[in-house]
Amino acid sequence: MSSYKKSVCALSVAVALGAFSGVSTAGEFDGVTVNILTRPGYVIAGRLAERGKEFEAATGAKIVVTEVPFAEIFPKIQNDWSTGTNSIDVGVFAAGWGVELDAAGLLEDMTPYVEKDTKLDLNDVAPYFRDFGQKIGGKTKLLMVDGDFQMVYYRKDVLEKAGLQPPKTWDDYLEVASKIHGQDMNGDGTPDYGSCIFKKRNAQSYFAIQTVAASYVQTQGTAQGFHFDAATMKPIINNEAWKKAFEVYKETGKYGPPEELNMDIGDTRALFKAGRCGLLIEWGDPGPLQLDPDAAKVKGLIYAIGAVGSKEVLDRATGKLVPVTKESAPYAVDGINYAPFAAFGGWAGAINAKADQKKKDAAYAFLSYMNQAAQSNVDVTIGATGYNPYRLSQLKSTDLWVKSGMPKELAENYIGAINSALNNLNMASDMKIPGAQKYTGVILDTELARYLAGEITVDEALKNIEAGWEEVTEDFGRDSQIKAQALALGTPGN
Repeated sequence: MSSYKKSVCALSVAVALGAFSGVSTAGEFDGVTVNILTRPGYVIAGRLAERGKEFEAATGAKIVVTEVPFAEIFPKIQNDWSTGTNSIDVGVFAAGWGVELDAAGLLEDMTPYVEKDTKLDLNDVAPYFRDFGQKIGGKTKLLMVDGDFQMVYYRKDVLEKAGLQPPKTWDDYLEVASKIHGQDMNGDGTPDYGSCIFKKRNAQSYFAIQTVAASYVQTQGTAQGFHFDAATMKPIINNEAWKKAFEVYKETGKYGPPEELNMDIGDTRALFKAGRCGLLIEWGDPGPLQLDPDAAKVKGLIYAIGAVGSKEVLDRATGKLVPVTKESAPYAVDGINYAPFAAFGGWAGAINAKADQKKKDAAYAFLSYMNQAAQSNVDVTIGATGYNPYRLSQLKSTDLWVKSGMPKELAENYIGAINSALNNLNMASDMKIPGAQKYTGVILDTELARYLAGEITVDEALKNIEAGWEEVTEDFGRDSQIKAQALALGTPGN
């Protein structure tokens, strides 16, 4: 733990003990235990546990955080709540997963709690996360603790030395990566990598491929989506756009670490903190993570790009790629279509609808405490927490970030990139329908991994994904999935 993080934690505890800023009162939840299930490691889970101790000191409620491997989070929560075991009171997971749980009646409606909450200040939560992340069917069923979408990062010093501009398109990404690959970027005498992307199977690689695909596929705004035809739920996957994305994604491996196919996000983070990556696809974490003591070689040097785009986009009628025009991509800028991808959608907390009412009350109060600006505006500036900005107050100026130790020029770049993505009317939403985890976390992930490993061709991969997605849709019911998709994205579009 960095000295900065230690000091922040100490201050947080002191504040909590002195004047709890939540919606509860001292001793209100004495004897109540709230069991939370989430991912392993300090990222996400660690801060929940630390804030949980503050919350216990202030209210009496004991917060117990249990960690399981990423791939086990959803099925464990689903099984626990659907079978009536109810050993889990709160799940902290991808906001998009909530739709399937809610469709089964497993999520507590937090709307009545929110309406009485004087500390939450929902107007300060960025519209995308407030309306697409926290709400299902217009009701607040989750509370964010983190705001997620993926960006591209680049080593500013490396590109400047090579006389290169940051990439604007995925073709640019490949070109820049090829030109800087093999350079010694950290002064240790060892050749480093033009690109670093986590591509491990059964991990989070399926998010990164969607970051690449979105700008090729979605052109008409967030409500269009880029996975299915809104009117029929037919997969929009077996076409030239997704094929191009798969091929670009695989080609980045030419300029990455030899063991990239076995690397998860923790591995790539270790590499970029060591100064070994020229470009990378990541969530919002690299901004503050480069302030950690073990990232001294890159402090102030990892800059963000809100989105990388494409000069070609999908013609949905033909399945072919066509040039960007005002008609084919009305939100394009300078002939490039951008569609920043809200990968994962952010970690959010949901409450078991079958929990005891006292547990529900304590659980809501704790999630509110985590979400509130007083806590969140600190947590998002600490890279190790894994929490990224989702409140407007976190993005309106550089003050929070400069105070956390970020150089002002970097802070301006970082929040500027995030704001440019959040304000993009063509922002691409993560899948938020029943079966979302199976569509992407299982089927897309499996076939992508097989393609990257050379087991199958790109055409075979896309055909397999199309068939797999159709099967999931039939299992859940096509008509109900069409309604869920329209609900998730707002006004459906084609």
